[in-house]
Amino acid sequence: MGEVSQPRIVVVGGGTAGWMTAAALARFCVPKFSVTLVESDEIGIVGVGEATIPSIRDFNSALGINEAEFLAATGATYKLGIAFEGWGRPNESYVHAFGLVGSALGVVPFHQYWLRGRQLGISKPLGHYVLHTIAIAGNRFAHVERPAGSPLPPMPYAFHFDASLYARFLRGFAEQRGVVRQEGRIVSIERNGENGDVSAVLLANGTRVAGDLFIDCSGFRGLLIEQELEAGFEDWSQWLQCDRAVAVPCARVEPLMPLTRSIAREAGWQWRIPLQHRIGNGHVFSSRRISEDEATAQLLANLDGEPMADPRTIRFKTGRRRKTWVRNVVAIGLSSGFIEPLESTSIHLIQTGINRLLELLPAAEITDAAREDYNQRSAFEMERVRDFIILHYHANQREGEPFWDELRTMEVPEELKHKMDLFQAIGRVSPSFDELFDSRAWVQVMIGQNVIPESYNPVADLLPEPRLREFLEGLERSHVQEVSRMPDHGEFVAKFGPMNREMETA
Repeated sequence: MGEVSQPRIVVVGGGTAGWMTAAALARFCVPKFSVTLVESDEIGIVGVGEATIPSIRDFNSALGINEAEFLAATGATYKLGIAFEGWGRPNESYVHAFGLVGSALGVVPFHQYWLRGRQLGISKPLGHYVLHTIAIAGNRFAHVERPAGSPLPPMPYAFHFDASLYARFLRGFAEQRGVVRQEGRIVSIERNGENGDVSAVLLANGTRVAGDLFIDCSGFRGLLIEQELEAGFEDWSQWLQCDRAVAVPCARVEPLMPLTRSIAREAGWQWRIPLQHRIGNGHVFSSRRISEDEATAQLLANLDGEPMADPRTIRFKTGRRRKTWVRNVVAIGLSSGFIEPLESTSIHLIQTGINRLLELLPAAEITDAAREDYNQRSAFEMERVRDFIILHYHANQREGEPFWDELRTMEVPEELKHKMDLFQAIGRVSPSFDELFDSRAWVQVMIGQNVIPESYNPVADLLPEPRLREFLEGLERSHVQEVSRMPDHGEFVAKFGPMNREMETA
């Protein structure tokens, strides 16, 4: 990073990615490093990603953020999973929940016993054996502490929150700990004539911001990583054909559900994300199949409350940068690539990008080995998430609809094909050890979309049928009893972390 007394890190861009990065650097790197964030009030923020997965709790915890204060500052609610409506057959739905699927029994996973029970006609739909899915059905939530040896599963959870308020919250956190915010629009970039590194960014007001390591959080533009350093882009639109999203908030309605809804539409899907002060809505679609006007009309016709703003359209291309660390520039967030918001992975990918950066943060000169490790791990992670998202589109039974017909019959990446073939044959799921989505996720989505194995593990036959029936019935009963003791989700949020309305209007 150069021989300077205090290495200088410059974050280019604000928004969720920029301020998450700055907050983490403030917590772990200041005052060893100086950190400056450059953002322009003239440039809009995408900010539609308001749903998360449980790993966001690790990030907030590492920063020392109090959960009640976080809920109050961001209008957050809790999330136990995602409901997928119409993704298999048009009139069907299922939940991809965060918790355990069933309960362990012997050496084979629960879904193998469920498959045997299904053949015998004694298994109910898979969600009847998932604690989170039962809680979602009743709009219930609680913080659950399990004693050692408890027969009941843990209760991992995530959040829905206002992304712009989260960025503002983290900005306060970062600035209090020494991060300097520099307002201004970048008009040119200085390069080191000897090694090609970025040495400074120049702003429209004449300010020069020099640095040793630059973090590109400039969004889809990829101002440094692509426009300047030409990292290259790997296009995934042959598998993920949606390239637009129209978004609009609407008034909150009751009940306040602890889940994201993902509703299949003619040429894409609609999201519904409940916050304390509003509902976030969007329609992700393929512009080859439907116009922006038609997509907007469909969205407005399917809102639960009155619109609170004019709809806005976001254009995107699915794919990733071929390299996310080039010379002394690291891309984090949308500048590194975009998959789409279907499984709420955007904020998680920001988080893991930050984690890798902190692990490989150079004390002196940046090495090729560090860059190569960062790039390989980033590529692997995004490709595995990509495959999981493709699964949802590919495993549909919406026959007679051109958009869905094409996706159902297309060739998929080889790794995904292997996973689907293996599961369909014997019910085996084999994600790599460091994939984001584990076997529980794959099982819920594949079974939820009618990818049903032709056979099950014969070890499940060792349990006598009466014992299997008793096991399934007892599992469901214990989960229903547990959920009955939980408070209403909306009431829990209103007591634990009611929104600070001053934050909303500040």
